[in-house]
Amino acid sequence: MSSAVQLSAPEVSISLPPRNYLNAEHGLKSWLLTVDHKRIAILYLMSVSFFFLVGGLLAMAIRMELLTPQTDLMSADTYNKVFSMHGITMVFFVLIPAVPAVLGNFLIPMMVGARDLAFPKINLLSWYCFVVAGILLLWTVINGGVDTGWTFTTPLSTHYVNTNVISAGLAAFVAGFSSIFTGLNFIVTIHRMRAPGLTWFRLPLFVWAHYAASIIMVLGTPVVAITIVLVALERLVGIGIFDPRIGGDPLLFQHLFWFYSHPAVYLMLLPAMGVISELISCFSRKRVFGYTAVAFSSVAIAVFGFFVWEHHMFIMGVSNYSALVFSLLTMLVAVPSAIKTFNWTLTLQRGSITFAAPMVYALCFIGLFVIGGCTGVFLGTMGMDVHLTETYFIVAHFHFVMVGSVIMGYLGGLHFWWPKMTGRMYPEGPAKLAAVTIFIGFFFTFGPQFILGYLGMPRRYAAYPPEWAVLNIFSTAGATVMAVGYMLTVVYLVWSLKYGKIAGPNPWRAAGLEWHTSSPPITENFGVVPVVDYEAYNYHEIDAQHSEAQSTV
Repeated sequence: MSSAVQLSAPEVSISLPPRNYLNAEHGLKSWLLTVDHKRIAILYLMSVSFFFLVGGLLAMAIRMELLTPQTDLMSADTYNKVFSMHGITMVFFVLIPAVPAVLGNFLIPMMVGARDLAFPKINLLSWYCFVVAGILLLWTVINGGVDTGWTFTTPLSTHYVNTNVISAGLAAFVAGFSSIFTGLNFIVTIHRMRAPGLTWFRLPLFVWAHYAASIIMVLGTPVVAITIVLVALERLVGIGIFDPRIGGDPLLFQHLFWFYSHPAVYLMLLPAMGVISELISCFSRKRVFGYTAVAFSSVAIAVFGFFVWEHHMFIMGVSNYSALVFSLLTMLVAVPSAIKTFNWTLTLQRGSITFAAPMVYALCFIGLFVIGGCTGVFLGTMGMDVHLTETYFIVAHFHFVMVGSVIMGYLGGLHFWWPKMTGRMYPEGPAKLAAVTIFIGFFFTFGPQFILGYLGMPRRYAAYPPEWAVLNIFSTAGATVMAVGYMLTVVYLVWSLKYGKIAGPNPWRAAGLEWHTSSPPITENFGVVPVVDYEAYNYHEIDAQHSEAQSTV
């Protein structure tokens, strides 16, 4: 039986075995059959990065086509396939798994003081499901793609197209199992495997956010999985489920799809919000203002997210009365998100702020999230929604909330925990430059699209009137700048693996159990079972101990 050690503050050191999860075993087979949550997180990191590259190349093809009003680069049919595959790749293979599958997998067992997730073999199975789904997606791309959009809208997807709807849908279906397995693992681990003394209200807000997102994974993902199966059955057998020509109801598909897909917005966003709470607290050296309110706001977002799906359907013939109710609910779901934003701001107030690279990403996240959230109010208002639906206003809003905010949170977390994952530091100057470059590029990519949408430019068209050319040129130029920022990030992170400064166990003097072990962590995470007798984010104690140690030296 493992012995326990009392940890009164994060500066206490533990005697650890010398071998870490990176060098404990050698060879490709040991990685492909591993059940170590840290190694599985690294496998997810490589997989998600690959699909981010694929989705990014498809996005650049879209922007190059829209550089001029005419269809110069590709035909309208090819353009439909490119934006469809871009959406499917980014939503199901980048945005949904990025923070939970990479950072959550790596950190949650250490944050709760456990040696692994509750079901290690299921965790490995989740990655294999992701890989199988990715292979199906790549086969779809190579075999001609799909042109239904990432939403698989019916009856288009069930009758009027002859492209690879079934293989693309099957890719999303299998990827859904990866999410379900991951969410199940997180819920059980957080409930049953916390270290002694680690009560619910001593948990990091990162864990709270992943717990709330896991609820959506487990409850929402089966709905969209069943919906995709029904689409496949209608295409293969001709059962009248969604196609009105054979007795189906296309609105049923919209209800089923958006019942999952709007909570999926928070499935992507909540883990990134958890990252931001950690970064804001660490680099302002303060406990998160209103810790309890921020923790419960994560759960509130997950619950409310299941009650607002119909605001995607205001122009689809739904009842005016139900639309009014869903418009109100859409406004209410913004409240817990606003709680987080205001509490982050108050945490910064009078904090001892350090503008390290992760903090720069956190501030960029707040800027993009506030813009995306405020523009969502227009889309929750029925009168404005009728005008703006299916225009580039939707594209801009979606990307500010989902791509901008989620990727900024992901990159901020990756930079924050990179020393823990690799044992190496990256160069701060290029990291800050990359963060600012991505932010500026993102703003100039999607900011003009709000104006284009207000002027009436429809989404999903390869050609447009010449009067909209200038704004589209700005958008394409911004995408180029953003791509430079991403490439710079890859260069210095890869460089740091060999040439980066040795990090040490806790280079940020951060709170949390994950900083009590070596960098990189040992295979078992902890040499002894930690016992927690302090509150979350006890930076006043950490800094006091650091000052005392400095004065004695």
